[in-house]
Parts: sequence; structure tokens; C-alpha cells
Amino acid sequence: MAHSGTTTDVLIVGAGPVGLSAAGELRRHGVHCRIVDLSPARRPYAKAVGIQPRTLELWDRMGLVRAVLEAAVPLRGQLTYVDGRETSRLEMELPPEVPYGFAALPQYETERLLEEYLAGLGTVVERGTGLVSFTQDRDGVTARLRAASGAAEEVRVRYLVGCDGAHSLVRKTLGLSYEGGAFPESYMLGDVVADWDLPDGYVLRSVHREADGSTGDVLVCVPLPGAGRYRMSMRVPSAPAASAPDGVAHGLDGGDGPDLEGLQAVVDRLSPRPARLSGLRWSSVFRVSHRIVDRYGVGRVFVAGDAAHIHPPTGAQGMNTGVQDAVNLGWKLALVVRGEAGPGLLGSYDAERRPVGEEVVGRTVRHATRGIDADPDDPRTLMLREAQLLVGYPGGPLSGVPYGPVDAPQPGDRAPDCGGLTTPVAAYPLRLLDVLRGRPGHVVLLYGEDAAGLAGAAAEVARAPGGLCAVAVLPGGTVGAPPPPGSLGVPMYRDATGEFARLYLPDGATGFVVRPDGQLGARFPLGGTGTALAGYLTALSVRW
Repeated sequence: MAHSGTTTDVLIVGAGPVGLSAAGELRRHGVHCRIVDLSPARRPYAKAVGIQPRTLELWDRMGLVRAVLEAAVPLRGQLTYVDGRETSRLEMELPPEVPYGFAALPQYETERLLEEYLAGLGTVVERGTGLVSFTQDRDGVTARLRAASGAAEEVRVRYLVGCDGAHSLVRKTLGLSYEGGAFPESYMLGDVVADWDLPDGYVLRSVHREADGSTGDVLVCVPLPGAGRYRMSMRVPSAPAASAPDGVAHGLDGGDGPDLEGLQAVVDRLSPRPARLSGLRWSSVFRVSHRIVDRYGVGRVFVAGDAAHIHPPTGAQGMNTGVQDAVNLGWKLALVVRGEAGPGLLGSYDAERRPVGEEVVGRTVRHATRGIDADPDDPRTLMLREAQLLVGYPGGPLSGVPYGPVDAPQPGDRAPDCGGLTTPVAAYPLRLLDVLRGRPGHVVLLYGEDAAGLAGAAAEVARAPGGLCAVAVLPGGTVGAPPPPGSLGVPMYRDATGEFARLYLPDGATGFVVRPDGQLGARFPLGGTGTALAGYLTALSVRW
């Protein structure tokens, strides 16, 4: 067995969308990592296909979103039929200030784009290499890997992240519980072309009700890129879910999937319109469980994505929740590895993300068994929640003291995007995401019209440790001449349309700390910039 010293800062096990996002977040913060995956190549399966607006915002911050937008297709709504009759039409509409809508992209394409992004940062997935075992101690993790050739390697790393799916070796080695249950049914999946007259961009859900009112057959079709292409899922007729060796019946079963004739038979039975299927790319049988770990990590080893939580695919929440896990953990690991935060910061990963995982598991199980109407929220709230734009950590270990109007975004909430930001040079307005893009660390937004006050606050940010970056936002109705460009020593933008003020509700001259994952870390009056930053940085365990 080959031995080596500490070869990298972080080892990531699993190169699905979650592991790749974790690696991308680490690399954009300048942290070295290795990512290994036992599969010799990307698998051509359209498993996770829905991409939520919140995930697109995170990938925007990383600089990846344009490639995703060019490859994905929009999801405009959902059509629900019961026994051939349309019972509801859900339009997937969001408030105009939300920058992205719902999208669909097959998982193999998502992984391709993430791999290309990661390769551009100098890290290549080590295919055919799997984790055999690991141990950890006070100073690091010793991991044993095995390559496709059979060659064994022992590596020493500072941290290990398990993104290795529902049957995670990392989770099992840590001894984490994985409580939950399994659905009795198995489902067939197929990536096919449908020739029918249903409107483009709509998810189709068609069910047959039994005499007792229970759901019998069910067909769900999600649009994919390509003319008439869908990922279809349906129950396996009269076949209970097979048992799994480790008791976790979730994911593709690895056996033969249905052929085109089998898929066509279900569509003939349940489609509300005549449809002819063709162009079968792949098919499989899928099993569904709902489980979540008792902790998201132990010591220097963490789990994310399906290794931490699994649930029904209802609402396309799984992959997106995992990507948020990865980004949340990634920026925190980066600060700790670079010595800009203490190890205690890593405890906030479990504190912030496990409640989110619990909520998603519970909600998707309700929706899978009783439909989306099981939650009686108003349509706007329902859409914002499905888009994962309501995910927040108020009262969490990193959320500072609330300040300003009670209905304003507060520490722990998502930092809203907004439009209408202008500069003296650009002939077009920018969005806040444009301003944040490419800035890997925390960004402190300084809102006010007094040049001296803004300059003083900018100086306080510059003196603070942790590599904080400041950006000044001037009110759109500022009286008199604005400060000369460059005079504050930080980038300046004008809130020309007042959208920033409308969404952030500043209480006079106000500062906002935006975390690398796009959540608000702190909100404070500019007169107390130094004190407010000291309090937030103390929460990050930064040593002054």
C-alpha cells in the first residue's frame, strides 16, 4: 500500500451533484481538495432533474449559472389529472424580484457542467477510486483508497466529507443512525420522447383513484431538454419494493428497467392525451425511503446529501437540499482550513442544516402520500418554499441580533436579490447577484448617503480580520452630488430604482453582512460597524 503525508486539505467521497458542489465551493475559496468516485464514468441517468431557483442563486455566486441556464429548460407549472380529468393547474410563478425560475436538467448533464467547472479550478474527479475505510484522530483523518487497478493508497487529510449516497460508507463508519422508513411500492423510470399535445414546460401528474379513494396507478412526467423529451416515473405493477442488503431501500436497484413497450402500456392507461413514446435513452426501477441521520458529522468527518437524508422525489427537493448542504459546509471548512475561523464554526453545519433536512423529509412524505395540497399555505408561500427561497437559520448559532423593522430580512434569512443597481460607467443596471458574483467570502453591504459615514464604515470593514469585502449602496434619491468614484475605497452602486431599499428595508444608514452562501449573517447601524462585525466574527470563532 502506498503511503503519503497530508496530501490535501479535504477529501470528498462521491462525485454526484452534491460532492461536486462541495468541491467547487472549496476550490473557489482557494482550498485544496480531492474528490473520488467508485464509478469509472458518469452514469447516464436522469435521476434528479429539477433545479430550484435557490440552487441557481448559489451556482450564480460560484460563477457556474450561465452554463446551467444554457443547458436547462424552464418548468412553468404542473398539470394534475385524476381519472383522466384535469383537477388542477399549478403555475410555478415567483415574485418579480426573484432572479431565476424553476428549471429541469438531467442529472448527468448537471454533473458534466459541475465537473467542467471544477476542472477549470484545477481539480479533476478521480474516477474508479473508492473509499475503503478511514479513521480519525485529533489532528486529521487517515483514509484508505483503492483505485480501479487494485492499487491501494493511504492518505492523510484534515477533513473528510461523505457525499456517497443513501448507502454511504462514511455514514456507516461514523455509526450515525439513519431513522425512517420505506415506501412499499417500487417505481419505474424512463427517459423518453412523448408525441402528444400537452403544453411544453409543464410537469404532468396523472393518477387513478381506487374505489376507496386511495391512489392506484400514478404517472409523473417531467420535461427535459430536447423536443418532447421527458423523464417519466410510474409504479411497478403489483411488485413490492425489494429489500436492500443494508436495509436502506432507496435509489436505482441496478437491475433491468422496463422496455419501451412497458412504459407505453402505462402511458396508454394513464395519459390524459393519446401519446406515442419513442427514443428510450435509459430506464430503471427506483425504490423510495425517507430517512435522516441523527448528526451531520462527527469530529473531522461530515455527511451531506443522500448520505444524510433521503426522501420521496416530490417537488425535486433532494438534490437541491444536498447542494445547499455542500455550500453551507464548504465555506465553513474553507475558513477553518485557512485559519480565519476556529474549528467550532463547523458545529454550525449540523445546527443549521439538519433542521432543514428534517423539514424537507417530512414535507415530501406528506406531499407524496397526500399531494401538495396537504400543506394549506397560500400559493405564494407554497411556491417560495418549493423554490427553497424560505430556507433560513433565524436564531441559529451564526445569526446576530435582529435590527430594524420586524418585517425586514434579518440575520439567518436569505439575502434577497434586487435589480436597478447602477454605476457611473455602465449603461445598464445590474442585479445584486452581479455585484456578489466572483466574491468568494463575506460581503458587507453598506447602505447610506453620507460620504463620511460610508467611508468610516468601509475603513472598519477593512480593519476587520477574515478577508471581508465591502460594497457601498447609495440611495436612489440621494440629494446632491454623490461621492466621487473610488473616494470610499470600495465599489459603489446607486439604488436607482429603490428596489434595494424596498426589499432590505434599511433603518437609515445600515450595514448587511452577506455570507458566502447568500444568507444574511448580520444587520446593523453603520455607526456601530466595528462592534457589529466583532460580534459576528466572534460567532465564527475568529481570533482578533
